[in-house]
Amino acid sequence: MNAVESQPVAAVAPVPGGKPMGKGIGLTDSAVTRLQRLLAERKTPEAGLRIAVKGGGCSGLAYHMEWAEKARERDKTFEREGVRVFIDPKSYLYLMGTELVFEEGLLASGFKLQNPNVKGSCGCGDSFTV
Repeated sequence: MNAVESQPVAAVAPVPGGKPMGKGIGLTDSAVTRLQRLLAERKTPEAGLRIAVKGGGCSGLAYHMEWAEKARERDKTFEREGVRVFIDPKSYLYLMGTELVFEEGLLASGFKLQNPNVKGSCGCGDSFTV
């Protein structure tokens, strides 16, 4: 086990509202609660959510989220209340200061990234530009 797997590279403190520390990634209470539930249902408490930024979409960049069993060697790992988020170094440049939120509504529920670096997005809301 390398150092990245055993300890978070950077941590998000469990502060009210989940605001990121410095240029980290914040996890709101709603995101933490939902991720804890999903990880328990998957029976993979050591796993985490991988967030990446990839080229594509109308505006040039798009978010990609998937489950990851563990961090990769160069990933930045953010943790709050046992929930881990893994981000590769290139994606981290676009995500610094971002907050992960879980929103639940009548028509749709899901995770949303509130990224202060976004300068514009397309009409469908699936892609963005910085």
